[in-house]
Amino acid sequence: MNLDSLRAMYKTELQETCSVEAQLTEALPKMADAARDPQLKKAFEMHLEQTREHRRILEDLLRGHSANVREHTDQSMQAMVREAQKWAKIVQEPKFRDAGLIASAQRIEHYEIAVYGTLATWAKQLGLDEDMRKLLRILDEEKEADDKLTSLAKASINPTAAAA
Repeated sequence: MNLDSLRAMYKTELQETCSVEAQLTEALPKMADAARDPQLKKAFEMHLEQTREHRRILEDLLRGHSANVREHTDQSMQAMVREAQKWAKIVQEPKFRDAGLIASAQRIEHYEIAVYGTLATWAKQLGLDEDMRKLLRILDEEKEADDKLTSLAKASINPTAAAA
């Protein structure tokens, strides 16, 4: 594939990001199941609902640009999901597993923050104001999810793991 414009790059990145959200709709329930801490479980479950909504928004944006929703698969997200699954499998002690799950979840959130920031910037450059507004809203929600994970890690999960 040869991408020869910022608009083509934008559409491709939207497709990749749709793949990110699709992969997360499958991974988050498994992460919630693997988590022991009730607040962490709840955070994963709540973010699952947001993730489903983000996917719907991306699919709508792609349809608005006459782009195929399932054209690309984000391989970076595949690797991060595998990392989260690794923690769930190799760490038997729940308090340590929760710390590993948060580490993986934050890696994912930081990736999403980078991607949505880029997409919003490109949308602005392309004069796609409605796209930009939607992408900025999702970006804010991803930042809030990361902040929630940071709070959980600092307040209880990491100190519990460190004290064991």
